[in-house]
Amino acid sequence: MIEDGFSYLAALMMISATVVYIEKKTQYKIFEYLPAIVIIYFIVMLASTFGVWEKTESVTASYKTVKSNLLPAMIFLMLLLADMREIFKLGKKMLLTFFLASLSIALGFIGMFALFHASFGPESWKPFAALSGSWMGGTANMVAIQGALSLPDSAMGYTLLIDSIDYAIWVMIVLALVPFAKKFNTWSKADTSVIDEVGERLALKEADKQPITFDGLFFLLGTALFVSALAQYSAGFLPTTDFLTNTTWVVIIATLAGILFAMSPLAKISGSSELANIMLYLMVALIASRANFAELTQAPLYIFAGFVIITIHVTIMIIFAKLFKLDLFSLGVASLANIGGIASAPILASAYSRALIPIGVLMAMMGYILGTFGGLMVGKVLESIGTL
Repeated sequence: MIEDGFSYLAALMMISATVVYIEKKTQYKIFEYLPAIVIIYFIVMLASTFGVWEKTESVTASYKTVKSNLLPAMIFLMLLLADMREIFKLGKKMLLTFFLASLSIALGFIGMFALFHASFGPESWKPFAALSGSWMGGTANMVAIQGALSLPDSAMGYTLLIDSIDYAIWVMIVLALVPFAKKFNTWSKADTSVIDEVGERLALKEADKQPITFDGLFFLLGTALFVSALAQYSAGFLPTTDFLTNTTWVVIIATLAGILFAMSPLAKISGSSELANIMLYLMVALIASRANFAELTQAPLYIFAGFVIITIHVTIMIIFAKLFKLDLFSLGVASLANIGGIASAPILASAYSRALIPIGVLMAMMGYILGTFGGLMVGKVLESIGTL
């Protein structure tokens, strides 16, 4: 039984590090459908359910301190890779496809919640708002929205459950559709020549990436922690409402700082993604450590709701594919760049061609930029629906 705050953090870090190490060293098939971050969540949640640690004063203090201070630093580092100048070079059609995917997912959440909100609890819009952040960006956006909306960790079990089960099945379906790309493109009358050109240009740029250095990592870590402190200090001077809380402002400031510095020389220092992911895995472990499997009484209903969201999303995407002559590659990568983020969009891109992997990465980076803002906006709409 763990009662000390440092031992609690050490246990979470060890669990997270072990799962990531196994993923990288073994390449087990399970990791293609359930990323390490999802497995970490369920292992830690299982440990929490069996009472491996107690919510002592020391443990709770460590949890609150680490989570509140790492969140803005993680957001900042994650967004350093999202250079808006490179994203705009993707071309109008690919950008249109990505925004279409984001919009259709948002409409999926709104449509689903309008139909079923009476079946969920009074505060159920918050978990779905957090999930919308994840499905329009990534897990980092989900964690950001959870903090911004002061969503209890106990309610995050449903969010992670939908995010893992529904996401895993959707990834399998999208990968299974790859052989049908030519038939789909013929039906939609899509032209794929632009995609090939963009893919080749981005692949050449990716080859010039600099190796990770000790001084670079140290400087990135110092900058991220300083931005975190500055964001929290600045948020104290901004006006708050029931929706725009102090934590919401911290998240917004860190997000804007990341977008701005992504166009500076700081973004050229390698290692920001690795540092951000370490923070993200620890953040997810922290959230899972306060959750409990016994609290997931409405799990089937939430999982069904997730499939309803995906169904609405896919229906809208197919209709617009025919109207705007969109190809299956762009549709699939845009969908997974939103729903799966950096973990799955490049995998799908590589299933078409290794030269197209950078397109998947850039689209996923767009999700990181839009996910937090998009999720907060969806949350506001869901809150309004819940009061009807």
